[in-house]
Amino acid sequence: MLRTLAFQSLLSRRKTVILTYLSLLVSISVLISVEHLRAEAKESFNRSIAGTDLIVGAPTGELNLLLYSVFRMGSPTNNIQYSSFEMLKDHRSVAWAIPMSLGDSHRGYRVLGTTNAYFDHFSYGDKRKLSFRKGKELSTLFDVVLGAEVALELGYSLGDNVVISHGIGSTSFHNHDHAPFSIVGILEPTGTSVDKTVHVSLKAIEAIHLPPSQLTQVLDDGLVEYLNPSSITSVLLGLENKFATFALQRQINNFADDRLMAVLPGVAMTQLWQLMGNLESLLRVISLLVLLASLFGLTTMLLASMNERRNEISVLRMIGASPITLFKLIVYEAVFITLFASISALLLVSASFFMLSDWLVANYGLFLSGNILTVEILLMFAFIMMTVVIAALMPAIEAYRSGLNSQLAN
Repeated sequence: MLRTLAFQSLLSRRKTVILTYLSLLVSISVLISVEHLRAEAKESFNRSIAGTDLIVGAPTGELNLLLYSVFRMGSPTNNIQYSSFEMLKDHRSVAWAIPMSLGDSHRGYRVLGTTNAYFDHFSYGDKRKLSFRKGKELSTLFDVVLGAEVALELGYSLGDNVVISHGIGSTSFHNHDHAPFSIVGILEPTGTSVDKTVHVSLKAIEAIHLPPSQLTQVLDDGLVEYLNPSSITSVLLGLENKFATFALQRQINNFADDRLMAVLPGVAMTQLWQLMGNLESLLRVISLLVLLASLFGLTTMLLASMNERRNEISVLRMIGASPITLFKLIVYEAVFITLFASISALLLVSASFFMLSDWLVANYGLFLSGNILTVEILLMFAFIMMTVVIAALMPAIEAYRSGLNSQLAN
């Protein structure tokens, strides 16, 4: 009976109630979105590389090795011997190995020297493989495969020529003009650093650093197969058995013939994300402040309505409603508005993430689930309802006092 009365009372003041509902809808939607984005962005961040069990490079910090190997940020402190890569590739515990050589660029985009094992085994997100929007893998010495962003921003298409520059700056004074590359493939967007990478073969990296006369001699004599580099930047490893990860990591770190360091991508990712903890906290504080502003609006609306509802309160007192009943009535009204706004916000945010999922993956590398009913979100709803009850106490007490005054007057 009381719940029906509260609902009918809200309908009689629909204009102010709708405005309050919209305010709560926006604030709760922001709160849910921030919490869901925070959790999913962390997962997406960790999924910038998937299926790789170890990253091997020269001894440096774990984060530095992760940054230049996965995110193409920063520069390696040293290289590792190419023979070390061959040893790792042939190790009985290793299923596949991807060599990586960094150091050059093209118009501000990093150039990665690798092999076709990169296109066959590198994965991201929920273990998605790289796929080609156009073209194919590397086949000849001066083939190049572009990431989606490189091709889009620079307006390249298949068959165009690309000249690689020495160094990683957007402007270089040393271009390898004597060895232009031809675009044979353009990758699908991934939302990861792959989109910003120019991919060439390891042999091509070695070739462009030869003097023009020596390169001509190598090509004329058919000696391309011998153009293996003496050193590379890092290696990505996928293992036959995940249980061998720590044992192999220990072997690599103690390898006598070269100075090597192996790190677990997941552990390094966790360390990197912890550095962003302050940003998480800031987003939460902002969304809570938005919710707080809406709750103040709800309290103001209920208090402002008390003057308009004196006749209603008098009628309710005449038909036997006690002051405590009036108190409950105001609390029910606040709960109804917030509950309806919360359900609407949940549906709105879920539908938005579901419709925008492909766009977020392609442009920002965010793999967001449309299902946002997690334990954290449910706890958040409980917190919202608790704060709404607290916010409704002031107008509820005002209604209680009006009921008492009406009782005393009678």
